[in-house]
Amino acid sequence: MNDKNVLDFFAELGLLKRIKRSGWWMVGIPFEESVAEHSFRCAAIGYVLAKKEKADTYKVLMMTLFNDLHEARINDMHKVAHRYLNVRKAERAAFAEQIELLETEMKDELKSIREVYDSQKTIEGLVARDADILECLIQAKEYTDLGFRNAEKFFKKAPDHLRTESARRLWESTKSWDSSTWWEKLGKFER
Repeated sequence: MNDKNVLDFFAELGLLKRIKRSGWWMVGIPFEESVAEHSFRCAAIGYVLAKKEKADTYKVLMMTLFNDLHEARINDMHKVAHRYLNVRKAERAAFAEQIELLETEMKDELKSIREVYDSQKTIEGLVARDADILECLIQAKEYTDLGFRNAEKFFKKAPDHLRTESARRLWESTKSWDSSTWWEKLGKFER
């Protein structure tokens, strides 16, 4: 693989910083997060869940970092779009094309982690998916705490899809957590 192909791959990844998460604009959030912002925190959550669930941290991080790569080509599709389009098929096709020009070792690894994620048959796949869902729920809680009550709609069905004990426990804690106060205790620190 030549350097131009690598740079093109990086440029495509960069699009994820500008693509907004569509579920949020569907409920009227005026400053919705980007796919890249979601992916970053999803990876951090995945790391914590992997440790708690004794899963392979590397595999979980790889899944959470590359899970939404396809959205650089097909955008983030909200659930209404899923009603009319075969979004999963489009995601798989876009991802396969995106990694096609990578070196064989990289391409094979990314293809493998995608298959593990999609199958949802390993603890790593379950943890990575839970990280994705939990990140969405935490973001919804933050938007709700900022006064955007429509974000609460995500609390109705998403929690039912959490599969690991650690993710379910964190979700239970999230419900009574005030996301806007974490920094207040830092202001009380005296040198």
